[in-house]
Amino acid sequence: MAADKIGMRKSEAGLTMEDLASLAGVSTITVSRALRDSPLVTAATREKIRRIADEQGYRLNISARNLRMRRSYSVAVVVEMTPVKGRPMSDPYPLELLGGITQELTTAGYSVVLTSKQLLDTAPVQGADGLILLGQGSHGEAVRVLQKAGLPLVVWGAPESGASYIVVGSDNRKGGAKAAERFIAQGRSKLIFLGDVDHAEVQERCAGFIEALGGKGTVHIIRPKAFTFESGFDSMSAVLRKKSQGFDGVFAASDLLAMGAIRALAEHQLSVPDDVSVIGYDDTPGAASFVPPLTSVHQYLRDGGVLLARKMLGLIHGDSVSSEMLPTELIVRQT
Repeated sequence: MAADKIGMRKSEAGLTMEDLASLAGVSTITVSRALRDSPLVTAATREKIRRIADEQGYRLNISARNLRMRRSYSVAVVVEMTPVKGRPMSDPYPLELLGGITQELTTAGYSVVLTSKQLLDTAPVQGADGLILLGQGSHGEAVRVLQKAGLPLVVWGAPESGASYIVVGSDNRKGGAKAAERFIAQGRSKLIFLGDVDHAEVQERCAGFIEALGGKGTVHIIRPKAFTFESGFDSMSAVLRKKSQGFDGVFAASDLLAMGAIRALAEHQLSVPDDVSVIGYDDTPGAASFVPPLTSVHQYLRDGGVLLARKMLGLIHGDSVSSEMLPTELIVRQT
């Protein structure tokens, strides 16, 4: 009778995924995953289900499934940063985050739509099941723009008081504290923080840095125009031209800013680290190969991408989800 029922469905309404699951002796979700080639299903089971599907003439109608479930099975990843010559999209940030996000979402059967906040009105973004934002923007401007879409939202950044959205990020405050502890151990006390504190992540790095100093040094905050080598060079050059303030340590909010600052120091005949000690942030591959090799605060960006995707899947499935911060680590080199 079951066979007759399946045969009737196939001839009159087409074989359903439930029918295919019954024939294969597995659950419907296993069939769905197998037909999407998900690694969550063993290769042997995927092959078995695909063989039965071919024998029965079954084809997965993705559009019909998505319409039935009112889902697109896609997530839009919005990159807040504006790509410029000195800070390309191929840098570890955001590329490592994107790698982790894509790995986790595609494994779960979701496609990834990569876009910018200027293209939120496009159909692929409007039809997405959720949004992942990489970077909050100055004063949280990018977050406010995306919240208007009314979709589940997860943000890479720093937690803000009273925020209603889920945040995944590095523990920027502790990262700043570790830089301060390094300077204290070196006996450095006249310090410069190089970074735009209008950005929540940078503000946390600066706050942790000043707090950990505990009055054992002075901090002068310099705000570069961008997170680039050129901005680090220009900002440090401007400080050095004034010659009104001596300093013996620089904590930069990114490795590119730190590298630019070191180049400016060298052009003014100041030795790193003998005259001025420099610490960067991100621990990019370029930090280790720079001359001299740059001391930097390491972020686990790929792990962050995986966590962003897991939080998003949780929101889509209606699970209870909370913000989470990843650890940071100071990688000591020669600066």
